This record gives sequence, C-alpha cells and structure tokens, in this order.
Amino acid sequence: MTDPRKVTIKRTIRRKELREIVPLADSTIYEMEQRGQFPRRFALTPRCVVWDLAEVEAWLQARRAAPVPRASPPDVRLRKTSPVKAQDRARRSQSPKA
Repeated sequence: MTDPRKVTIKRTIRRKELREIVPLADSTIYEMEQRGQFPRRFALTPRCVVWDLAEVEAWLQARRAAPVPRASPPDVRLRKTSPVKAQDRARRSQSPKA
C-alpha cells in the first residue's frame, strides 16, 4: 500500500490560469505544442483540457535561461501593399532634411 505522506499531487491548470502565467495567444501555444516546444495539454474530460503546472513552470525557467534570438526586420521591398521601391528610397535619401 502507498504511504499517504509520500503521495505528491501534481497541480494542473486550465486555460484561463495558463493565460495568466504565459502571455501568449492560444494559437501560438497550440502551434508550439505541436512542434514540441511547449508542455502538452491533456484532457480530463472531453471538454476540459489542462496543463501540468510544474511542466509549465519548468518551461518558463528554461525560456528565461536560454536567450531567444530576435526576429530579423521584415524586408519592406517584399510587402504586397505599398512596397518601397529602390527609386523612392534614393529620392528620400537625397531630399534635404528639415
């Protein structure tokens, strides 16, 4: 028989509490879960999913310890709306600054 004093209860959190701890969009969390970059949720019932709080906290600690590379700035020449053309950039750089 198991000693009741040695039983550790894993705390789980629902989506609302997860959002308070991890300020990411639901879609971002889902995508990261699919890529294996975020703790996986599991279903308690068909309509209730939860995350293991210890796993989420460990993920946060790992994110703090490892630097996340900054995203490179977008190439404005590749924009579909209002792309910046080379001749426009040259004209702007030659115009006198006020």
